[in-house]
Amino acid sequence: MVDGNAAVRPAPALLPALGAMTLLQALVALALFAPGVVAPRAHIEVWQLSMFSCAVFAVGIPASFWGGGFIARAGSLRIASLCAAAIVVAMALAALGSTAALLAAGICLGLAMGPETPASAALLARLVTAERRTFVFSVRQTGNQIGAVCGSLALPAIAIAFGPAWCYAVVGLCAMLAIVLFEWLRPAYAVKLVPPPKLDLRARLALMTADRRIAMLALASMPFSAMQVSLNTVFVTLGTRELGLSHIEAGMALACAQAGGLVGRLGWGFVAMRLDASRTVLIVIGVGMAFCAALLGLDGGSLSRTWQFAIAALFGLTASGWNGVFIAEIARLAPQDRIGETTGAVLTASYAGLLAAPALVSILDGVAGLGAAFFALACLALCGTVALFWGGRDNAGV
Repeated sequence: MVDGNAAVRPAPALLPALGAMTLLQALVALALFAPGVVAPRAHIEVWQLSMFSCAVFAVGIPASFWGGGFIARAGSLRIASLCAAAIVVAMALAALGSTAALLAAGICLGLAMGPETPASAALLARLVTAERRTFVFSVRQTGNQIGAVCGSLALPAIAIAFGPAWCYAVVGLCAMLAIVLFEWLRPAYAVKLVPPPKLDLRARLALMTADRRIAMLALASMPFSAMQVSLNTVFVTLGTRELGLSHIEAGMALACAQAGGLVGRLGWGFVAMRLDASRTVLIVIGVGMAFCAALLGLDGGSLSRTWQFAIAALFGLTASGWNGVFIAEIARLAPQDRIGETTGAVLTASYAGLLAAPALVSILDGVAGLGAAFFALACLALCGTVALFWGGRDNAGV
């Protein structure tokens, strides 16, 4: 069974699909960052932002797990249009300004966040050769950084000049334009094929657990995701509280980490493609993020400013740079008629890490400090790295 939007096409057809799916992830990231970016002007409290994020991830988990079947039936680009429509609704709700509206916006955005990566995997895996898959998937995963950077630069200025509601309106307008693009591209990738049989819960879980290599990818993705979201959300607090940085310096260090993440998503994909060794690259990445988190958590305050910024960049290179190689490896190992479903099942574990990380960090911060929390995350990431090594040690081409 081939994805309804994913007929094998000549190489040039890859670029429009890659651009469309990168745009989709950028829109999801832009919408996810929007409430936090406009919070000072919209008077949104930290607990409200946490509630919004939890709603996104809580809905994104089942949406990712069950979304693969809808992808196989509707096609990846139709799912992309539905995700963009969910973003439009989410931004309209967020613009209302109440706590209940923000919670509803998070729920709607979770419906977009869950299926978008499985839909991309199902489409792009059919259009790219095995040799180029890892790099292409890594390019696609830069959408998260693109959306975050655009939101960080544009939305505050819009909020100051016109008000927070206009920020949400701009994101919603971008999503509506994206729907037009997705629907325009959709016929070029559509083929008439019979959808595969529906999978029950046991069958979906089997896609993730039957192959030890895929199961270990899912297991490793939980601490990797927890590390990534912690870097993005509490690194500035770590910098000001325990690294001796001013607020501005901590923000600059985080910017170095984000730049490192963008370079990592491209660079790791290129390395994995050239070496044909995705799992080995993921193991190196896991060791790298564990080292950076442990060093900053245990002894980061004693480092010079230059070394703190350098370690922050390396932290971002690893903790924010692994996603493309990870998705490409899932697509390589998954049954080729079940790429969307397998990706969705594995991402369920990833999103569980995103959901659990804030609570874990908060508890450890209250008990032993934020540095200890980052050291604990380093230990978990190292355990995930061991799982990757164990899961692939008997397989050639690791």
